[in-house]
Amino acid sequence: MSIRTLIRGGLVVTASDELHADVLIEDGRVAALAAHGSAAAEAWTADRTIDATGKYVIPGGVDAHTHMELPFGGTSASDTFETGTRAAAWGGTTTIVDFAVQSVGHSLREGLDTWYAKADGNCAVDYAFHMILSDVNERTLKEMDHLVGEGVTSFKLFMAYPGVFYSDDGQILRAMQRGAANGGLIMMHAENGIAIDVLVEQALARGETDPRHHGEVRKVLLEAEATHRAIQLARVAGAPLYVVHVSAEEAVAELAAARDKGLPVFGETCPQYLFLSTDNLEEPDFQGAKYVCSTPLRPKEHQAALWRGLRTNDLQVVSTDHCPFCFRGQKELGRGDFSKIPNGLPGVENRMDLLHQAVLDGHISRRRWIEIACASPARMFGLYPQKGTIAPGSDADIVLYDPHAEQVISAETHHMNVDYSAYEGRRITGRVDTVLSRGELVIDQREFTGRAGHGAFVPRSTCQYL
Repeated sequence: MSIRTLIRGGLVVTASDELHADVLIEDGRVAALAAHGSAAAEAWTADRTIDATGKYVIPGGVDAHTHMELPFGGTSASDTFETGTRAAAWGGTTTIVDFAVQSVGHSLREGLDTWYAKADGNCAVDYAFHMILSDVNERTLKEMDHLVGEGVTSFKLFMAYPGVFYSDDGQILRAMQRGAANGGLIMMHAENGIAIDVLVEQALARGETDPRHHGEVRKVLLEAEATHRAIQLARVAGAPLYVVHVSAEEAVAELAAARDKGLPVFGETCPQYLFLSTDNLEEPDFQGAKYVCSTPLRPKEHQAALWRGLRTNDLQVVSTDHCPFCFRGQKELGRGDFSKIPNGLPGVENRMDLLHQAVLDGHISRRRWIEIACASPARMFGLYPQKGTIAPGSDADIVLYDPHAEQVISAETHHMNVDYSAYEGRRITGRVDTVLSRGELVIDQREFTGRAGHGAFVPRSTCQYL
C-alpha cells in the first residue's frame, strides 16, 4: 500500500525556482506543492511527515555517465550495480544512466541484454542505459532504430582506444546519419586515439613509465582536434552531438564556437576536471595512478574555462564518468607501464556535494547546481520531467540536503566499493540527509533504508533540447 508522505518546511530548490514550500507525495509521485504555512498546505494530511526545516528540498541527482561492472584493461570496474547505486543514493543521486557495451563482432542486442542482466534486481535507485557502439556496420545501424524504440536513445562512439572501442570517421559519420534519422543522440569520446598511441609508444621507449606521463601523452590539442572533427562530422550528418568528459579550455572553445553558430552541440564535464589536476597525477610512490582517467586530468589553469563554460551554458551537464578501480590489485597493474593502468575514477557519491561546495565558493548559483546535476541531464537524455525536478506528476525522487553540515571526504566513510577516494581529506560544507526514490525512503536521516531491486529500468524519450 502506498504511503502518503508530506515534506514540510524546507526550501525547495529546482533549476527554475526557490521557494519555501511543502511537498505532498502520493503513489510514488509528487502530488502537489504549496507555500509553507499556506491554507492549502496546512490542510494536507499524510501517513508520514518529514520535517525539512533548515534544509534544501532538491530533486534527486541524475548522473548521466557511469560505468558499473565495466570490463576494461584486463580487469573490471569495482562497483557492481548494487554497490554503485547504493553509493549514488548516499550522494543524493537517484538516477544513473550507465553504458551497455557492444563487443566487436556481436550485436547491440547482445550487449544490451548483458547489461540488463547485470542491473535487473540489483539497483537501489533507478537506472537507464546508453549504448556503446564498438562495431558500426549495416546490421548494427539498423539495430539502433530498435533500441531508440525501446527507450535506449543515445549511442556513444570513441575516437580513442584503437583496437578496443575505436571507430573511424566513416563509421562515426554513418552512425551520426542514423541518429539524425531515428532521433538518437550521438555521444563522443573526443580524443585522437591514433596519434595518442604513437605518443604512448614513444614515451615508453624513452623509459617514461610513471602515471604522470598518461596525462602528458593525451595532449590537450588532441582532445581539441577530435572535438572539432566530431563537430564537423555532426554538421555533415545533420545530427546533434554530445561530447563527454570535456577536460580542457581548447575543447570548450570548440564547443562554444559551434554553439555560437546555433549548432545542436552539447558538452559535459566531470568533478575530477573541476577539482583535481595534473598535480594529482604527479603524486609520488605510484599514488598518481589513482587519478588516471581519460580524458586525463589537466593543469589547474584549465579549471577556470570549465567553470566559465558551465556558467555560460557552453557546458550543460556535470556527470561523473564513475568507473572505479581499486588501487591495490587493479591500478597497480600499470606499475612500470602507465598505459596498463585501468582508466577511471570513483565519484558517483561525491558529485552533488562537490557541486554544492562550488556554490559556496562562488563558481555557480544554487539553481545552476540543480540545473547541471539534475534538470539538464534529465532533459538531455529524455527523462524530464519524470526526473530532474520537483513538480506535480514527477517521480518523487527527492533529497533533503543539509547546507550547513560539514564533512571530510574519505575512503574510510564512503560507500563506493573502492579502496581510495579521489578527494581524500577534502573538507566541504553540505551533506545529504534523507533520500526518497519514487516516494520510498532510501536514506533516512543518514541511515540506509533502501534495498537492491527497488531501482527500476527507466525507458527514455529522445533528447529534449532538439
